[in-house]
Amino acid sequence: MTATLSPFSRPVGMPRWLVLLFAAASGLSVANVYYAQPLLDALAVDFGISQAAVGGVVSATQVGSALALLLLVPLGDRLDRRRLMGAQLLALIAALLLVAGAQSARMLLLAMLGVGLLGTAMTQGLIAYAASAAAPHEQGRVVGGAQGGVFVGLLMARVFAGGVSDLAGWRGVYLAAAVLMLAVALPLWWRLPALPGRAARSGYAHLLASMLTLLREERVLQIRGMLALLMFAAFNIFWSALVLPLSAPPFAFSHTAIGAFGLVGVAGALAAARAGRWADRGFGQRTSAAALLVLLLAWGPLALMGWSLWALVLGIVLLDLGGQALHVTNQSLIFRTRPDAHARLVGLYMLFYAVGSGLGAIATTATYAQAGWQGVCALGAGVSLLALLFWWATLRCMPPAMQQGAVGEMHKK
Repeated sequence: MTATLSPFSRPVGMPRWLVLLFAAASGLSVANVYYAQPLLDALAVDFGISQAAVGGVVSATQVGSALALLLLVPLGDRLDRRRLMGAQLLALIAALLLVAGAQSARMLLLAMLGVGLLGTAMTQGLIAYAASAAAPHEQGRVVGGAQGGVFVGLLMARVFAGGVSDLAGWRGVYLAAAVLMLAVALPLWWRLPALPGRAARSGYAHLLASMLTLLREERVLQIRGMLALLMFAAFNIFWSALVLPLSAPPFAFSHTAIGAFGLVGVAGALAAARAGRWADRGFGQRTSAAALLVLLLAWGPLALMGWSLWALVLGIVLLDLGGQALHVTNQSLIFRTRPDAHARLVGLYMLFYAVGSGLGAIATTATYAQAGWQGVCALGAGVSLLALLFWWATLRCMPPAMQQGAVGEMHKK
């Protein structure tokens, strides 16, 4: 799918319906990884798992996600992407059916590992697919649209799982998920463009080893990956701690009510999808600066939660707006560096995300125990400030590759 340019015509780009297809498929794929979180109590009862150990179900999906980033997502650079997506989609449907029919805790954990593995492989594979299918002048717009679908899928996963489980039990959630993935399978197969892998036809082991080379040589990936690590650490500092003050007096909200606060962020996240368009127009660095400032400013109203829940709502919108705008911009700039390595680049980039998320979650509980909600907000603001300072420091040693997609605007005073 290429763009054609002439003095009398506008660039021809990816049709809106195809961007929406990428967004819908990405959102449905990532949701599978998160359905289990509101179902842990029911799973503990059905399989006789203690409350302390049932968290292993979520851990199994996260281990699968990490393995996908290292072992499956890079295949998109070597194999025909449409065929790869088709095979992974069928395998994901099978894994969802295995979860729905699991009769033992061991079978459940293995099936959840498969869901995490294949759900993540589909999600990140589709993001890389969208970037490769897009013309250079619209890559940011397309990636932003697909990433918006991912964020909506993340938010709606818990709502969907809770609603369906109330009607049909937890097994019904995974049966319904399998049906949804089957419904999207045919449009994906019929409508996605055939894209052969662009990487050299070397062995699988060489393909994986090349990821270390990319990580060592691509300065854009290093810088944007560190920004992602810090940004997602800040995200998890907030979301991991939010349940603690809201579930205690004077709020004493139910878990359903607390989860509803996550939906507030949809407005900010969808607005952030436009960050890809700004990157296409050459404003990647300015968008990064604005996103990091918004991320930092969000902690002001968040710290006022004890005085006003409206301040909390405003803070969530700002946090998601800044974070998602930076995330979309990061991916837009990274994908411009190596057109032959989109799948490996997104796999490596998301590993930074995973590390940042884990560090943020670990730091949060200890901070809350020692300094309460204000301490959590101070920690989040500190990490956000560090991200802003890191971005500013790296402007002075910016490699030429970082300037791709930002022609004429970098260092402009």
